Amino acid sequence: MNPIILHADHLVMMDSNNAVLQNGAALIGADGRIQSVGQADEVVAANPEVEVKRLKDRLLMPGLVNAHMHSGLLRGTAEGLPVWEWLQQFIDPMHRVVNEREAEIASFLCYAESLLCGETTVVDMWRHMHGSANAAAQLGIRAVLVPYVAEHPDHNYFETLKTNEALIQKWHGGADGRVNVWVGLEHMFYATPEAWKRAIEMATHYQTGFHTHSNESKFDVEETERRYQMRPIEALEKFGLLDAPHTLLAHCVWLSDAEIQILAERKVGVAHNPISNMKLASGAARVVDLLASGVAVGLGTDGEKENNNLDMFEEMKTSSLLAKLSRLDAAALDAWSVCRMGTVMGARALGLDNEIGSIEVGKQADLIAVRTDTPRMTPLITGADGNLHHNLVHAVRGGDVDMTMVAGRIVVENGKLLTADIQELIADANKAVPDLFRRRADWLAAHKPVNALEKQ
Repeated sequence: MNPIILHADHLVMMDSNNAVLQNGAALIGADGRIQSVGQADEVVAANPEVEVKRLKDRLLMPGLVNAHMHSGLLRGTAEGLPVWEWLQQFIDPMHRVVNEREAEIASFLCYAESLLCGETTVVDMWRHMHGSANAAAQLGIRAVLVPYVAEHPDHNYFETLKTNEALIQKWHGGADGRVNVWVGLEHMFYATPEAWKRAIEMATHYQTGFHTHSNESKFDVEETERRYQMRPIEALEKFGLLDAPHTLLAHCVWLSDAEIQILAERKVGVAHNPISNMKLASGAARVVDLLASGVAVGLGTDGEKENNNLDMFEEMKTSSLLAKLSRLDAAALDAWSVCRMGTVMGARALGLDNEIGSIEVGKQADLIAVRTDTPRMTPLITGADGNLHHNLVHAVRGGDVDMTMVAGRIVVENGKLLTADIQELIADANKAVPDLFRRRADWLAAHKPVNALEKQ
């Protein structure tokens, strides 16, 4: 890979000052890292031998970090139910029948969609994830892979800690460091106390992260209180599930003040999924309170089935609007805070803010170019009273992303995926779905859905 200079009309740095550099440039080295940043004429003059890529009518910013998603093939087919009933009727039956090839096809499609929307890093909790690793390696995305692990007799149709460990051993640090593997549990309810202990021992042994869902719905809180006489975050702490080298929790909608304090003290990252929480009627997370307490809150799309897309720009807008509505405060969750949640704060929630999330020397060149010559970005006002960040949060859509670069490699250019034929990926998905749905229907016909949680 040859060095390259990216010269854009605007550089949205996402550094500690939220600086915006006009007519700026970033020198990307052969190692895929940012070597220098400054005024374009100065960077070009200092590196006359390096190719310059002019990004006219574009802004350059860090790639978006999707802190929680699920690959899948159920888009638009799992509608109209709250989360636990939705899992029983739509999602868990799919997990019982999905095969390795279908899981890989789903990851290829979802990672391609993510790159086209400007996501350079995804945290994906999914099935049969050797195929996911292959998809991430081929397409060029940075991926944290978290197998859907369940270790309980009533949930014996997910991944296991054994398959999770095998994935770590084969793929952790793979694809030149772009692919990493964490230990995952679908939910604390989906595992035995012995499995909780083994999960954290495994994360500690391999020095990797731990990821699960928590406090997503009122039922989640009520059921935890019924079983353990304490709230979910308190239970996670008591049973050692916050003891991994790094922990990221998805959702965290229904939190008490005491739980927020635990998250802050234990430096646990939170993945906020506003569109999923709205669609499944789960509630509005206390994001403003979490941020005020020092908790690193990133943004996630959740899965294609509960969103129903992987557009993180849409997620940024929704997170801002939901906070304003739920708090009845038009000033809540301002545009810069949301931009940070989608980039450098999201990276911090993953424990990766030393590597990604901002345009700073030494960091990975995970960058995107967003068109500014669109109605959505017009008018574009710069300076102290500029509106660029407001437009990014409240107007831009994933389709406005013109270029996506991961580790210094351009994988989307002129809005087109370079690392695979997107139409072939779509065709593969459409071809795979009928048989997947047939097998799920056959299983449902033979087994009336049972709420396994009520049996525990």
